[in-house]
Amino acid sequence: MVKLNNSPSLTPYLIRDFNMNTTEKTVSYVSTNSYSTLNKLGNKTKNVWVVLHGIGYLSRYFLKYFDDLQKDENYIIAPQAPSKYYLNSKYRHVGASWLTKEDTARETKNVIAYLDSVLHQEHIPENCNLIIFGFSQGVSIASRWVAQKKLKCKQLVLYAGGLPNELRKCDFEFLQKNNTKVTLLVGDKDEFINVDRLKAEEEKMNELFGDSVEQIIFEGKHEVKKELINKLVE
Repeated sequence: MVKLNNSPSLTPYLIRDFNMNTTEKTVSYVSTNSYSTLNKLGNKTKNVWVVLHGIGYLSRYFLKYFDDLQKDENYIIAPQAPSKYYLNSKYRHVGASWLTKEDTARETKNVIAYLDSVLHQEHIPENCNLIIFGFSQGVSIASRWVAQKKLKCKQLVLYAGGLPNELRKCDFEFLQKNNTKVTLLVGDKDEFINVDRLKAEEEKMNELFGDSVEQIIFEGKHEVKKELINKLVE
């Protein structure tokens, strides 16, 4: 028995050494996840967007940023990050996260398998322009997915997020052959990106994409602006 802070007024606590011998194991299983869409995929569809939300979102609410796009020409697919959680102590509003620093490689593999399934289920016509769009945490997912699966997309849009450190220039060389336009957007008052971070991201961006990237620094914070989205397909 010990008494905390040597105070006789505190209840004694029993300190025990369990000497745990733990083993972490893995198991494979079938999992089902939702995703949301906006508008209809039809004969007039020109652009198919796969939009990856940031941390704290649900996919169905993220679609509101794309509802000013011309409806018959734009079909938007919003995959849902798998790890849902309550946003505050009131346990009312729910958000979700794609990844954490815990077991990132394996979780990335799971997320990409899910995204592949979404793309397969949608049967996107070859004549449509595929646009991969990532916001905030969604940037890391979008860039990893495109790099690993060598997605033939018309545009890769990386909006206010960081590029994963493990990615290399060779991962994106195929984009130039496909004439993929790469756009990086960030707000000049983004509360998550200081001067040093912005400089580091610019250097990484230039190393990965070279001359094929366009950087847009807009007036604003860490926010999605509809007018910037609309200009991507003007």
